[in-house]
Amino acid sequence: MREAIQDKPTVGFKIGLLGLGTVGTGTAQILLDPAQRHPLVQELELYRVGVRSLDKSRPVDLPADRFTTDLESIVTDPAVDIVVEVIGGLEPARSLMLTAIAHGKHVVTANKAAIARFGDEIFTAATKAGVYVLLEAAVGGGIPVIEPLKQSLCANRIHTVMGIVNGTTNYILTRMQTEGGDFADILADAQQLGYAEADPTADVDGLDAADKIAILASLAFGGRIKLPEVHCEGIRQVSAADIAYADKLGFVIKLLAVAKRNPQVATDPEQLQVRVHPTLIPKVHPLASVNQVNNAILVEGDPIGQVMFFGPGAGAGPTASAVVSDILNIAAILKVGRGSQMPLDGKALLDPLLACSHQHYCAIAPMDELTTRFYARFSTNDTPGVIGKLGTCFGDHNVSLESVVQTDVRGESAEIVVVTHNVREGNFHQALTEIRAMTSVNSVASVLRVL
Repeated sequence: MREAIQDKPTVGFKIGLLGLGTVGTGTAQILLDPAQRHPLVQELELYRVGVRSLDKSRPVDLPADRFTTDLESIVTDPAVDIVVEVIGGLEPARSLMLTAIAHGKHVVTANKAAIARFGDEIFTAATKAGVYVLLEAAVGGGIPVIEPLKQSLCANRIHTVMGIVNGTTNYILTRMQTEGGDFADILADAQQLGYAEADPTADVDGLDAADKIAILASLAFGGRIKLPEVHCEGIRQVSAADIAYADKLGFVIKLLAVAKRNPQVATDPEQLQVRVHPTLIPKVHPLASVNQVNNAILVEGDPIGQVMFFGPGAGAGPTASAVVSDILNIAAILKVGRGSQMPLDGKALLDPLLACSHQHYCAIAPMDELTTRFYARFSTNDTPGVIGKLGTCFGDHNVSLESVVQTDVRGESAEIVVVTHNVREGNFHQALTEIRAMTSVNSVASVLRVL
């Protein structure tokens, strides 16, 4: 009688989870329910979970001894293979990730703020220690964009990465477009519905989007980005009138994050534009139809052309999906023995398509040197020659106008809306300075860029 063949014992990878909030809970639920997922999920053990309080009821079923308020004990535990940081914020997240790296732990994080600010320090430490720091969940929620930039698109020369990467602002702008409401009223409603934070500053002032485009630019162009050099404008100044005018002109307004090679500087082909600002997008453009809380990232490269990644940019399920995909990437490498191998020269053999080894900083172009199109709305006196004076001033500064429309004449005042051709930003703003001084111009009501 033949001896029964024993099943090969399962290789276990112990996960230390820092945080059990929205994303942490979603991550734990995937790890505890591996049925019909990739078989490798079955080999992941949720070994320790760091929480703020042990007394709080939990939506996940784990033995009480798996929880601890001592997060330091998780990142230093010799048994933990992979540390998952989903507590957010800058500290203690940064310190915990660095401690985990120093103890030879691989790290998965959803923390775009910490990576955008401390990526240099974190990735330098990870490269030296021979461990991975993966961050698919840091940009775009459940949309796979980090790994495609690292791997699937790595044969391309990337020219542009741009997109809608903040769901809160996209939700607000979508409702302003469909309902004709003002920013302040719809923001207040979004806060009541839970689509906007009580303090919405990071979202509505563009700071969250700036963190994300800094990360995407670093990956797309193979260099580090200094976050303070990313130009950042939010959507507070976008009014219902701007939304209506844009619609009449064939545009929608979105908060756009842009990273692209700067074509204006032939002497420095590696110089980049990296910026966040509200933008008029033609209705026929693929990003124009991205509405509500959805995100989309459009990548242009040679030879692929254009590809776009679209989907839910936040939420427990989508973000946890990205977190667990990173865990599985690391587990797969460890399983076949390709993780942290130390050859004779003492340098770790990390997968070059997963690890980040950028050393140089990208040069970022000053905004005044950029060339773009503009939309501007002026409140003027309804007197003869006003449009001519505006046209002459713009012409004196080499600003070419694509269209000029006078609307909403009310008594002795009127509104004039202009859209320019591609112009140098510095020239455009010099013209605006002179226009503001004109006695026939009451105010420059709005200035937005046009894609």
